[in-house]
Amino acid sequence: MNSTENIAGAMRVPELAKSIRERLGHKSIVLVGLMGAGKSTVGKKLASMVELPFFDADNEIEKVSTMTIPELFEAYGEAEFRDLERRVIARMLESGPIVLATGGGAYMSELTREAIASEGISLWLKAELDVLMARVARKQNRPLLRNDNPRGVMERLMVERHPIYSLADLVVNSRDEKKEIIALEAMEAIAGHLQGDTSSNEVSRS
Repeated sequence: MNSTENIAGAMRVPELAKSIRERLGHKSIVLVGLMGAGKSTVGKKLASMVELPFFDADNEIEKVSTMTIPELFEAYGEAEFRDLERRVIARMLESGPIVLATGGGAYMSELTREAIASEGISLWLKAELDVLMARVARKQNRPLLRNDNPRGVMERLMVERHPIYSLADLVVNSRDEKKEIIALEAMEAIAGHLQGDTSSNEVSRS
């Protein structure tokens, strides 16, 4: 996206935001995707641009449990963590409309997908392996990557999870680009979806 497109896009933000809020009703915008896809970073910017509250499901889980995500994994295992995650997300969706960033494994739960489908619009932030690895390397709070071959684990997660993520209502390409631009592309996709324009269901720009 060049500078002229940037300016034109920025001028459209209020119009897009108004259109989204009017058509969204009580439903929420739910970001799904692998760790490192930018769900929290893009989600915060998207929420600001649409003028909706932003929540991070992992942060809410930590508040409820008074434990960190790695501590929960270690103490209770992944299955128990996923059950807690499902309940927290379902509760948050009841308070919509919000923009909600979910953990990488949340959308793998059929019950969670059903709750999101009922109470929200799902948007998959899809990123390439190198982009994901560069981003997750900056954080140490990734329980699933605490091993000798984190890249191999990420590759396996992509194989396992991408078919499920592809069930999301919308797809936006998350890449090395300003978060404002990715958020704007998300807004365009959401607005088009709410207006019944299926051609907007996947936004993939270089």
